[in-house]
Amino acid sequence: MAEAYDSVSEPIPISLIAGRYLLFDVNVVTYLRRTHNICGSLIGGIPQAPQQNMFLGLPVELMPEEAALLVKKEIGYIVDDVAWHTQRFNTFEGEDRQKYLASLRSQGLKARKTAQFAARKRADHGLRKLVAKKAIESDSSEDESPDTPFDGTSSDALYDVDRPSSPAPSSIAFASSEPYALTPSTSYSPSSLPQNSSPAPDPPVGPGYALFELLQSRGYFMMPGLRFGCNFNVYPGDPLRFHAHFLANAYEFDEEIPLIDLIGGGRLGTSVKKGFVIGGEDLDAEAESGRKMRTFCIEWGGM
Repeated sequence: MAEAYDSVSEPIPISLIAGRYLLFDVNVVTYLRRTHNICGSLIGGIPQAPQQNMFLGLPVELMPEEAALLVKKEIGYIVDDVAWHTQRFNTFEGEDRQKYLASLRSQGLKARKTAQFAARKRADHGLRKLVAKKAIESDSSEDESPDTPFDGTSSDALYDVDRPSSPAPSSIAFASSEPYALTPSTSYSPSSLPQNSSPAPDPPVGPGYALFELLQSRGYFMMPGLRFGCNFNVYPGDPLRFHAHFLANAYEFDEEIPLIDLIGGGRLGTSVKKGFVIGGEDLDAEAESGRKMRTFCIEWGGM
């Protein structure tokens, strides 16, 4: 895993599919999280449990603000995945097609061997438990009837008699040597995305981007704030290790903010032990960094 993590190089391709910015490579996801405080949200289903929605997997969807920040810092670039996919696979014939099918067959064979090995282990474990159970029953029957004449039937003989002559269902199910038929989650390796693609439109961002960029530059991690009715949940470190410290909402600098929003945000933030941060960018002000942000933290007293 460490070698795969070290193999990630910038800039990183970000797939644009149906207006969403997606990452399919777990090494890239790990790299961005550790190095650039970019988390995204897991949205993919798990093959073994496709109907559940609690424990999700790849791909990771980036917020538009996250994608825009990566493009601005030249850490990543946007790839129109549909256009590239159509162009690439329209000519996917001949040797390339055979290589792709061979790779699927190799993966299918590996999956079948893994399943067969696991089935044999389960079968051996079950047989050992059955033999142990027979031995215990035999010992207990001998202790209860010590005067019973010996009829030549040992515990091993009992096991041989009771053992079914037909093969176990699991052995039948895994007797075939044909590869599993796999349905790949992607039709290509994420590392094969073009390095110099045609420029895609920059991610559309609203007033929240300036606040996102400010907080991210201070070392905070951001996650979507839908759970608490805000733009971002703001964490002092990785969300896997810390609770959010702030709920953040962004506004236009001259926008009139309804008082009910301030009261509700402040009360909600205080009730869940978080500060309620609002911020806006003064476009007319001059600042050394090129942006001048004004931020305020609201906490409801007396609760």
